Amino acid sequence: MSLGASINQYIAALKGAHAFEGQIVYHREFEPTPAVYGRVKTPWPQPITQLLHAMDIKQLYSHQVQTMDRVRCGIHTVAATPTASGKTLIYTLPVIEAVLSDASAAALFIYPLKALAQDQLKTVSRMADALPEVDLQAQIYDGDTTAYRRKKIREHPPHILMTNPEMVHLSILPHHDRWGDLLGRLRFVVIDEVHVYRGVLGAHMAQVFRRLVRLCRFYGAAPTFVFTSATVANPDELTRALTGLDVETVRHSTAGTGRRHLVMIEPVDGPLAATLKLLKAALSRGLRTIVYTQSRKLTELLAIWAKQSAGPFAKRISAYRAGFLPEERRSIEAKLASGELLAVISTSALELGIDIGTLDLCLLVGYPGSIIATWQRGGRVGRSGRESAVVLIAGEDALDNYFVNHPQQLVERQPEAAVVNPHNAQVMARHLVCAAAELPLKSDDPFIASKPVRACLKKLVNDSSLYQSADGTTYYAPVKNPHRHVDLRGSGRRFAIVDAADNTQLGEIDGVRVYREAHPGAIYLHRSQTYQVTTLDVETRKAYVNACQVGYHTRVRSHKDTRIIETIDQKPVYGTMMCVGLVEVTETVTGYDRIQTRTGKIIDRTPLDLPPTVFETQGLWFTVPDVVTTMAEDAQVHVMGGLHALEHAAIGVFPLLVLADRNDLGGISTPFHPQLQAAAIFIYDGVPGGAGLCLQAFSDGRALLDATYLAITGCDCENGCPSCVHSPKCGSGNRPIDKASAIFLLQRLFEEKDPVASAVISLAANTNTDKGDAQTPDPPTAQTPDAMIRYGVLDIETQRSAEEVGGWHRAERMGVSCAVLYDSKTDSFYEFVEGQIPALMAHLKGMDMVVGFNIKRFDYRVLSAYTDTNFRQLMTLDILEQVKNQLGYRLSLDHLASVTLNTGKTADGLDALKWWKMGKMSKIIDYCRSDVAITRDLYRFGQKHHYLLFRNKAKKVVRLPVKW
Repeated sequence: MSLGASINQYIAALKGAHAFEGQIVYHREFEPTPAVYGRVKTPWPQPITQLLHAMDIKQLYSHQVQTMDRVRCGIHTVAATPTASGKTLIYTLPVIEAVLSDASAAALFIYPLKALAQDQLKTVSRMADALPEVDLQAQIYDGDTTAYRRKKIREHPPHILMTNPEMVHLSILPHHDRWGDLLGRLRFVVIDEVHVYRGVLGAHMAQVFRRLVRLCRFYGAAPTFVFTSATVANPDELTRALTGLDVETVRHSTAGTGRRHLVMIEPVDGPLAATLKLLKAALSRGLRTIVYTQSRKLTELLAIWAKQSAGPFAKRISAYRAGFLPEERRSIEAKLASGELLAVISTSALELGIDIGTLDLCLLVGYPGSIIATWQRGGRVGRSGRESAVVLIAGEDALDNYFVNHPQQLVERQPEAAVVNPHNAQVMARHLVCAAAELPLKSDDPFIASKPVRACLKKLVNDSSLYQSADGTTYYAPVKNPHRHVDLRGSGRRFAIVDAADNTQLGEIDGVRVYREAHPGAIYLHRSQTYQVTTLDVETRKAYVNACQVGYHTRVRSHKDTRIIETIDQKPVYGTMMCVGLVEVTETVTGYDRIQTRTGKIIDRTPLDLPPTVFETQGLWFTVPDVVTTMAEDAQVHVMGGLHALEHAAIGVFPLLVLADRNDLGGISTPFHPQLQAAAIFIYDGVPGGAGLCLQAFSDGRALLDATYLAITGCDCENGCPSCVHSPKCGSGNRPIDKASAIFLLQRLFEEKDPVASAVISLAANTNTDKGDAQTPDPPTAQTPDAMIRYGVLDIETQRSAEEVGGWHRAERMGVSCAVLYDSKTDSFYEFVEGQIPALMAHLKGMDMVVGFNIKRFDYRVLSAYTDTNFRQLMTLDILEQVKNQLGYRLSLDHLASVTLNTGKTADGLDALKWWKMGKMSKIIDYCRSDVAITRDLYRFGQKHHYLLFRNKAKKVVRLPVKW
């Protein structure tokens, strides 16, 4: 029996099976397509021709040739073609050609997963073995590489270095002086599976790649970038955003395909039972099968159940997921490729291009979440022209429901766009500090040329997260190695998940999600083990958990508010104006429900008192105009229930437009938004700073509303369910939800001829600037002209030392020997001795502001022994306090004066104490007056220039921004 006949028989048996009667909603058979070949413009050198012959490759596909021709000419190129289209040759052959002509040529291959690098090393090694003319060296440098091997690789870099994003960020770039030889010889940088770099990871990698380009330039290299990708809608736009480079695109595969079947099933007994039946039938026919699930836990459970019912095939089934040891994964891959394993049940870990041999059948347990992932996973079967089948077993998700009702969309719909926000301010800020630590940033550096980067740079300087040189042309990092504090897969501060039993760290969670998923009482899952959160320590950023066995899970209750910060763009969409821009989201978790896992019933409800989470991100929004809500009210339709259902449904179908998961998004619906003065629906990126998802979806806002309507109306439920308008992470427990109202509101929006403009706001009129009541008066800002305020500069000397009175905390016992006050109104110095303190205090109270150096912690404390004045009521600028707040550590007056003013103190406090005992009052007064003059001149310099100068720990003279 031929294999093709086996696939045909399998599909025929499936369609005729009583167990699946009425459940097959779609079957399409795709005819084989022939391969199209081409010739490179410049013939290959003889060794490569021999290599291709040795690999039994007689011709190259046309798309391979198109890509290679560009790469060989030094053109940055992305090949966005399906799985099994020969993308490895696209970049390896030009690299080998370069090494043949120049033995010093080098290439950096970057893979998103360690397993991919291991797999590609095997391929490149086989190619090297067939090239006796050149000693082609390829090695892996990742977290599994021993310290000894790492040192050897750094000292003698190979022609091809294979690594991953974390190693580029944490090892190569911060220690570029050790890698200068490799960086200076780089001819190619290959970025495999580039569509993976989206969302938060993409925002980080956009900065990592720019830092890499910067250091290559520093060492005299300008490598050609080669990208490979799944078939995404916007490969050129994605790669340009990731690197800032102009990139050409090759999109269409000419590899040819075998006969393929696509079947979609809507199971009556649930997707798991259906999958087990389908797998058992495949095993009995000897079909090599891959089953994809949506979670690690489901992968393990399905593997267990499949083995229990597989009889003689039990030992030929294996699970595969992240979390397995590397050697376990390698063994499974090898057994699958050899045929020793007949079936593997996997998470998305086997979605990318790891070589697992030729498979026949792909079972998708639930829609994978995107068209891209569907065909990426389906592309693992049917290689080498074999007939194959992909069977999608629909679940209860909104997208599964959408495709069950519109199955042809699975074939006809274009792949989603992979989007990245290269200007996420929070992410960019951390990488600017990393870049400055690698090499000081010059003001003319292309790395900081763009307007968003300049704005971020200015903020970093103002926060003293970066130091600016005295002449303003160079920026320095305040720490030597900030890289280890930057998590490429996180967007904000991280919380550690700690096992309270032994104080070991189990994992981490992003600060944006911690109150939702790791609040006190939360049930937290880690590697199939259940834990309960006992304590959440916000200050130390740790959540302590204990292992437990419970029959319930938890779901938070919360409320959210959103404020529009900036409208970037707007356009009419049906009867409303859809906008996109920056929003501030405030979410407060108010409590949580314990929900019985078996029945889904709420056991009880527990209140929580947690601080709000506030972050800025990108979002899109549209109003439901008053005319529509009035119609709804007249028709006795539940407006808020409809808005809420509409919000959930829109988020559910959002991944139809962009490469995202619904968990990457958030939403808010409200019957009245104060800035918009109307009912409104917001959808926002769930990442601080934004991931670019809403910006991309806004470009086709009409499609978003169309898909939302089809998802709601296409569901058979009566009042709403998880397949249409319910959300598993709703903060109000999916209440109120009204499916019929959502349909009513959408239909009225579709009917409206003139879009309303109420979604557009005047930010000047609507932005809330109320900052609350100030607790203590603040000093005038740098914008306040010096001539408009009367300020005094004060310094005092004491009779006794801190040692003599028992410590600095007893400064009130030190006694005043003299005090000097400079008055800006008269431009004069006034001198006071111990008996004249009342006169000094009277003079001080006539000032608009008092300036001093450590005045709050010392001078005022000494004076408190002589007066009952409430010094908190005096407007005071303490320069030392400002320095400490800005830098995190103190600088002396002498240091600041010598670096900023090129002058120093005439003496010190110990000299003044000695003079007091000797009765040399004139010397004390002269010294005190000198300190007052220095403090005054520092204040004036800072007011004029908005910075002081100091020498940092690296002995560089840099600016210290000041705001007075």
